[in-house]
Amino acid sequence: MLQLEPELSRNLVLSRIPARDLDGLLKDLELIDLPHGEKVAVVNEPTDYVYFPVSGIGSVVVVSPTGKRVEAGLIGREGFFPTWVMGGVKKNIHEITVQVQGRSWRLDLNSFERAICKSEVLNKLLHASTIGFQFQVSATALSNAIHSVEERLTQWLLMCHDRIDGDELALTHEFIAIMLAVRRPSVTTSLHMLEGRGFIRSERGLITIRDRSAMEKFATDAYGMAERHSQQLEQSAHAKTIRDLMPG
Repeated sequence: MLQLEPELSRNLVLSRIPARDLDGLLKDLELIDLPHGEKVAVVNEPTDYVYFPVSGIGSVVVVSPTGKRVEAGLIGREGFFPTWVMGGVKKNIHEITVQVQGRSWRLDLNSFERAICKSEVLNKLLHASTIGFQFQVSATALSNAIHSVEERLTQWLLMCHDRIDGDELALTHEFIAIMLAVRRPSVTTSLHMLEGRGFIRSERGLITIRDRSAMEKFATDAYGMAERHSQQLEQSAHAKTIRDLMPG
């Protein structure tokens, strides 16, 4: 399995690749910083790299022809982005912006395509991760349709919390409004409500999670469905790759 310093080997996909498939990949992987706000994918431009985050969060944002933007999903150390490369798509169909700064392994697209052709294990892990992300997108679409802004905000904060160390999220009200496709005053009001319930502490540009279990209960079915599906997929893919590696 991937043997690197713990802080750099935390990407779930890379950490499960067997050593025999990893040797040819390591020479092409590059560890980079991902600063907050950086756009690693711009709509309609060529997809140059595939990223495997070890920390931080990337936001996959759908952009309308008139420039309106809404977040479709989050990807952190549990996966990779952009997922559309698994369908052979080489031009960015969405925008991906670094929401929470971090670090990531980066692989140029040509090297990525060679790697998935050579490694059946990597291919299976990437497909499982892609399907897990689709579960998340579907759950988010459902939540946008049936839940209140407060519930959606709680869901979103829990999803962010899943992908970071500690309890602090450096997020502005304006950024959250864009991600949730709501007006900024709605975000401010909702944050005040969550703070009043003791779920969070909200300061300028910083949100601290205080009572996660209460937040999960408040979010009802807005949170948890996609996470359970993704966990089952990851466990299934991991078990299958282990069986593949065992002698006949």
